[in-house]
Amino acid sequence: MAETNETYQGEFYCVKCKEKREAEGNVVETNGRRMAKGKCPVCGTNLNRILGKASS
Repeated sequence: MAETNETYQGEFYCVKCKEKREAEGNVVETNGRRMAKGKCPVCGTNLNRILGKASS
């Protein structure tokens, strides 16, 4: 997993709360796919959001 200097701010789905939450996370790249990783502001669970393919 290669961490980029980008951040993503938007909606994540928290599987523990079962609700969409506004959060901010760092963008990482794995196998040409970009993903944002953050923390739920309510319960503290790790959040992931797949952003799509990275542009080369």
